[in-house]
Amino acid sequence: MKAIELRRKYIEFFKQNNHKEIPSAPLVPENDPTVLFTTAGMHPLITYLLGNPHPLGKRLTDYQKCLRTDDIEEVGDAGHLTFFEMLGNWSLGDYFKEESIKMSYDFLTKELNIPSEKISVTVFAGDKDAPKDEVSAKIWENVGIPKDRIYYFGKKENWWGPAGQTGPCGPDTEIFYDTGKEKCGSNCNPACSCGKYLEIWNNVFMEYNKVGEGQFEPLKQKNVDTGLGLERVIFILQGKENVFETELFKGTIDTIKNLSKDSYKAESARIIADHIKASLMLLLDGVRPSNVEQGYILRRLIRRATRHLRKMNIDLNEISAVAKATIECSKEMYPQLETKSEELISLLVQEKDKFVATLEHGEKEFNKYLQQAQNEGTKVISGQKVFRLYDTFGFPPEITDELAKENGYTIDIEEFNRLYKEHQDKSREGATQKFKGGLADNSEKTTAYHTCTHLLHKALQIVLGEHATQSGSNITEERLRFDFKHPQKVTPEELQKIEDIVNEQIQRDLVVTCEEMTLDEAKKSGATGLFENKYGDVVKVYTIGDFSKEICGGPHVERTGNLGKFKIKKEEASSAGVRRIKAILIK
Repeated sequence: MKAIELRRKYIEFFKQNNHKEIPSAPLVPENDPTVLFTTAGMHPLITYLLGNPHPLGKRLTDYQKCLRTDDIEEVGDAGHLTFFEMLGNWSLGDYFKEESIKMSYDFLTKELNIPSEKISVTVFAGDKDAPKDEVSAKIWENVGIPKDRIYYFGKKENWWGPAGQTGPCGPDTEIFYDTGKEKCGSNCNPACSCGKYLEIWNNVFMEYNKVGEGQFEPLKQKNVDTGLGLERVIFILQGKENVFETELFKGTIDTIKNLSKDSYKAESARIIADHIKASLMLLLDGVRPSNVEQGYILRRLIRRATRHLRKMNIDLNEISAVAKATIECSKEMYPQLETKSEELISLLVQEKDKFVATLEHGEKEFNKYLQQAQNEGTKVISGQKVFRLYDTFGFPPEITDELAKENGYTIDIEEFNRLYKEHQDKSREGATQKFKGGLADNSEKTTAYHTCTHLLHKALQIVLGEHATQSGSNITEERLRFDFKHPQKVTPEELQKIEDIVNEQIQRDLVVTCEEMTLDEAKKSGATGLFENKYGDVVKVYTIGDFSKEICGGPHVERTGNLGKFKIKKEEASSAGVRRIKAILIK
């Protein structure tokens, strides 16, 4: 079975069980600043998990593009990937634990013919926030999993969410495949990292909404959110040792092997294959390399791949050959990769070239430090200097180490690691402050800002022209950020007109209404729609008086008079041909 066949089989199975298919959302979550990337299929559904009705009903299924960087150091083993595809099914207040577990078990054993004896499961052990999940354990027993293959674990292993600082969450039951490896010891279990047990599916029972640190409230409705890792399951079904042997990566690995010849390193090849694929998928979704947020992660992935090409003595210009091989492996799953291959490879090469320049600059600085060490009569390059090369010049410590060894020197890696950890801790603190809150909270403030983006969008088109369509948005409790297509800076006079139009609609106290209709009906009604490939067959259309009509998931205020005064704080460039407005609401 090929990966695309597994995807189809999964979707069809759940459609036969009365689920409606929804399209995959972009890798960058829309209107959710609590996370940088879509790390799970539930991201686009947060507002519905919190109780708002979905236009396609209570049972949904899809395949979702996901990207995670928490495990970036694990990439290179049998199962960890940066970009991956999650197959999911949801119950929004419909079925719960029993039906969810039974469907998962039936799909694995009857549709995929995985032997029941190969399956072990884990359930939540309980704590002060939620009770022990004996209900799930009993259901697993009833379907055929014996007690000795049912394990209880705490929050670290068997609790999912929220995706950001707050939001829907709850206990989960995880399904593991026994790879057949020997146990690592008498206490070997699915929580081990020895490789005997491979997690393939996670069924989350969303009963709670985290509203603050250590604060959990029952959700209005009990939801089920599941995720099956396509790449992990396909290498099991194909009898491969790891995901890199499947058709999803084999062509890329073979290309790297041919280019590297005698310098081939399996771990480096896997890292390159993973990072190039993840980079291409991010570029396809509109992310561009930069020093902040999503762009910084993309830059790190491309540069890390470049560094591993260098490790295997591969001509760095061959990054384009690796990218072409990756697109060839992935085009059946994602046809747009092939359609836009020229543009994507060009962007990849541009970033590689910038990194090469960085390496050249860094080597010059390193040589200065080398001279200093010689003058001081020491054979060690201090961790502080290694960190400065990394932090100021983007020069990887591994390369500093290589250069030091070539010259008969060593680096103080312990001091570097300490400084790097301090740097990471500060970054995390900043990110926690930056990303707390957001539309995921469905708070009164974020709902108001979300409604305001509709007014702003229409006002932009009135003042600047119909080309000024939305490119993206980001909402917190403190402000809204709105990206739109426009070739030049918006003048102060134009900004004032835009602001005045929005405030005029607020003062008119317009009624906000919502209707559900087919996508075709929505278009015929004059509703504007952004990112059309993300919509299902039935959509929600929000109308704001006689002023605005847009396809949107919500939530929105009931009347514009509840919004307060709209104030534009900043207008700036976002990327080529795209401008950005930051604005606030004043009560």
